[in-house]
Amino acid sequence: MKKITLLSCLLLLMLLLTACAGTEKLEGDTSKNDTAQSGKKVQKIIVGTGTQFPNICFLDDKGNLTGYDVELVRAIDEKLPEYEFEFKTMEFSNLLLSLETRKIDFVAHQMEVNNEREEKFLFNKEPYNVFPLKVTVNAKNDDIQSIDDLKAKNVSVSPTSNSAVFIEKYNKEHDLGANIIYSSGSVDVNNQLATGRVDAIITTPFAVKYYNENNEAQQKVVGDALLNSKVYFLLNKDEITLQQRLDDAIRELKEDGVISELSKKWLGDDYTVDF
Repeated sequence: MKKITLLSCLLLLMLLLTACAGTEKLEGDTSKNDTAQSGKKVQKIIVGTGTQFPNICFLDDKGNLTGYDVELVRAIDEKLPEYEFEFKTMEFSNLLLSLETRKIDFVAHQMEVNNEREEKFLFNKEPYNVFPLKVTVNAKNDDIQSIDDLKAKNVSVSPTSNSAVFIEKYNKEHDLGANIIYSSGSVDVNNQLATGRVDAIITTPFAVKYYNENNEAQQKVVGDALLNSKVYFLLNKDEITLQQRLDDAIRELKEDGVISELSKKWLGDDYTVDF
C-alpha cells in the first residue's frame, strides 16, 4: 500500500512539474508566441544589413548591432506577428548578391531606387526616410566647393552604392574627369580623406557628423545636395506579401510617430518630413 501511495505521489509530482514548465514557457510571450500557439506558422525572415554605416547600421562601443535601420526593422518586427526577423551582417557590396541568391530575404541599408536595382529586385512602396548625398572633403580643404570642383580629383565611393552610381553617371554626362576610387569600408575611406590620398567622398551629413564627433575625422560637406532620394527596403521580385506587410508596418509606425523619433535620435533631424 505504501509503494502504491509513493508511486502516486511521484506521478503527481511529475504532472505538477510538467504543468509548471509549460507555464514558465508562456510567461512573457509576445504576439509571435500567440501566433504560434494559434497554429499559424511564424516565418523567419533574414534581414541583410551592414556594420560600418554610422548611425544607420553599425556596432556600438559594446559590439551591439544598432542604428536607424536596425532599430526600425526591430520596430517593424514587433508589428508583424507572422514574421520573426533575424539580422545577417555583411559588407555592403555583398548585399545584392546575397539577396539574389536568397541568403537573405530583404536588405535594410538605406537602399535608394536606381535602374539596375529595379530591373532585378523589388522595392517596398512606403519610403522610411530621405537620404541626402553631398560632396564631403577635409575640413581644411577650401578648393572644393561643389561637385564641379572635382575635375581631376580623386573621389572615393563604395562599390554599387548610389554615391557610386551618381558620380559614374555625372562623370560621363558632364565630362567631369573625376578619378573614381572604390573603397573597401568607411574606416578606409576616412583615412584616405584625412591623409589626402583622396580629395573627396560622397556621403550624408549625418555620417559626417558622426565621424567628426566620434573619430575626430575633421570633415565637412560642401555644395548643394546631389541627391535627396527616398529610401526603401529591397526584396526579391516574388516577395509581394512581405512587401505589403512591410508597408503596412511602416505606415503604422509613421502614424505612431516612431519613425520620426528614430530619425531624430539616430540621424540628428527628422528626415521623414519630405514624404
